[in-house]
Formats: sequence, structure tokens, C-alpha cells
Amino acid sequence: MNKKIFSIICALVTSFIWGSAFVAQDMGMDHIGPYTFNLGRLFVGFLGLVPFFFIFEFDKVKKIKLDRKKIINYLLLLGLILGTGQALQQVSLLYTNVANSAVFTVMYVVIVPFISFFLFAKKVHWSIWPAVFICFIGALFLSEINNIEVRYGDGLVILSAFIWAFHIIYIGKTLSFFNFPITVSMMQCFFASIFCLIPVLIFEDPTLTNILKESREILYVGLLSSSLAFLLQSYSLQNLSPASAAIIFSLEGVFAAILGWIILDQFLNGTKIFGICLIISAVIFSQIIPNYGKKKHG
Repeated sequence: MNKKIFSIICALVTSFIWGSAFVAQDMGMDHIGPYTFNLGRLFVGFLGLVPFFFIFEFDKVKKIKLDRKKIINYLLLLGLILGTGQALQQVSLLYTNVANSAVFTVMYVVIVPFISFFLFAKKVHWSIWPAVFICFIGALFLSEINNIEVRYGDGLVILSAFIWAFHIIYIGKTLSFFNFPITVSMMQCFFASIFCLIPVLIFEDPTLTNILKESREILYVGLLSSSLAFLLQSYSLQNLSPASAAIIFSLEGVFAAILGWIILDQFLNGTKIFGICLIISAVIFSQIIPNYGKKKHG
């Protein structure tokens, strides 16, 4: 099989897994709270990556001579960011539907250059500004303005999109000096699960019986979304440009909306569908236009 086609397939499967994970996240809170679910999925994600760590990176990591304190500090920061982003996203599903949560999450693709410009003084392509505006208009169509509960849930997931944007930025910074993606993903899941234990102890009182009732959803999200999807994402990025991959990955919002409608009966009216189309279009626009300019002008 052609390598590029294989990478496209990997990216599509990754996008589908991430989209379907929103449905599992929504279904996984019938007997446990959002923080307990997060703790379970992140720890399962950590366990799922351990075998790949020992197979692919363990020997290489042992040989490196880097500032281990700096590495641990960055991994702790990534764990905190990941745990916070997951918590906001998971809690949002108590108030809003799967489509809104997934599509608003995809906005991190547009938010990353936005943050890079304002906080890190990096130049961004002009296309980011109309993309941000289109995302804002799409959000107005997608959210239920008159429903305070839904607005609160949408607000949480938009905030989580900003957290995911910071996560992308600091993942890049970490891999720039510690280029072991499986190790980074494994350890950030581990540290994130520890951080998620704190709100579990404060706000929730889970029992093993109730956790086991949600074991299928926890295993699905933990093993597939956190472990398998990460590996497939790595394969897809080997032969696809970051922009092309980002466009395919943004389809997770579409997959989530469709599956939420089919499996959870979360009906999407014409207004919501239009809002979804606007946001996904803005994401694609922000990725295609800069590359078109490069090809045109060399």
C-alpha cells in the first residue's frame, strides 16, 4: 500500500476513534462522576502505553544524558494541562451534548496560532483572523443561547479548547529537547491521573462496584483514544504535512456529532448543523490557505 494512503487511513481512523470517544465519555457517567471517569481513563491510557514504551523507547531513554529535572518539570506541567483539559471537557458533557463538546474542542487548531501570536509574539498567517471570526459565528449557531445550562457546558468546553492549545504548544516544546513521544504521552497520562485524583477525593465518593459498571467506557476511551489513537497519529504524521493531518483530525467533531445523533439520539437541527459546518470550515480554511500561499510563491 502507498505510504501516503496508509497515513491518510491512520489519520481517519484516529479521527473516528477520537470522535467516538466523546460518546463513550458521555455514556460513562451514569454511575460515576466526571473526575472519577477521567482518573480511570488516564490511568488506563498510561497502562496501555507502557508496553510500547518498553518495546520502542526504553533502551534509548536510558542512554540519554539530559537535564532530568527539566524533563520531569515539563512532564509534570503537561500532566497538569492534560488533566485540566480533560476535566473541563468531561464536566461539559454534563450540561451540553456530544456534538457541541467535540466541535468546540476542534477549535484548538485555530486557537494555537492565536495564542502563539498574543503570548509568544510569533507571526501568524492572516487567514487565522477570519477563521477565528467564523468560529465565533459558528459557535453562536451551535450553542443554545437561551439555555443557560447548555451555555455553561459550551463555555467549559471552549475553555478546554484553550487548554488543549497550550497542551499542543508545550508538547512541541517538550519534544524539541526530549524527542520520545511515547514516553512523553505515557508519563503525562500518569501525572494527569494523579492530578485528577485530587478532585475525586474532594468532590466524589466512587465505589469499585460503580467504577466496574463503567469499565467498558473507561477501557474504550483509555486504550483506544489515549493509546492506540496516539500511535496511529504518529504513523499518520510520518507521511502527511501537519496542516493536512490537522484537517483530517478536525473531522473528529463531525464523527462525534453523527455518532451522538445515532447512538445517543442527540438530535441536530438545521441551525446546529450550520454552526458545525462553519467551525469545521474555519479550521480547514486556517490550514489550507497558508500552504496554498507557499506553493504559489515557492
